[in-house]
Amino acid sequence: MEIYRKADHPDRLHIVTRTGAPEELLARLDASGLERRQEVTEGPVYTWHETPGGLGQRAQRQLATRAILPLLIAGFNVNIDPEELDVTAWAQSMLAHRASQKPNADPSQPPPPPAAGPPGPRR
Repeated sequence: MEIYRKADHPDRLHIVTRTGAPEELLARLDASGLERRQEVTEGPVYTWHETPGGLGQRAQRQLATRAILPLLIAGFNVNIDPEELDVTAWAQSMLAHRASQKPNADPSQPPPPPAAGPPGPRR
């Protein structure tokens, strides 16, 4: 899938999936807060997502960026225009994911000290 801002539609981010994309992918995009759009033709039905109307560009970038990590983990390929990637939202997504992977992690406790390395050379 591709995430970019269309020149003729600059007020929203455009998220394009391939024609016939699996419903799991479309449902994940729906669940992330993106709005599904469709255009029915005599041939295929074109489906894409957009960021909701009324969001500023920063909020659009954050929403789209937060949708990426779960899609990558699920095995989907995601390409985003570098101008539309929100680095802070990406870092927050990564931290939340890492925290969710640690059993019984207590964020108020400091991390354990690093394990002692191999002993140094003897004189």
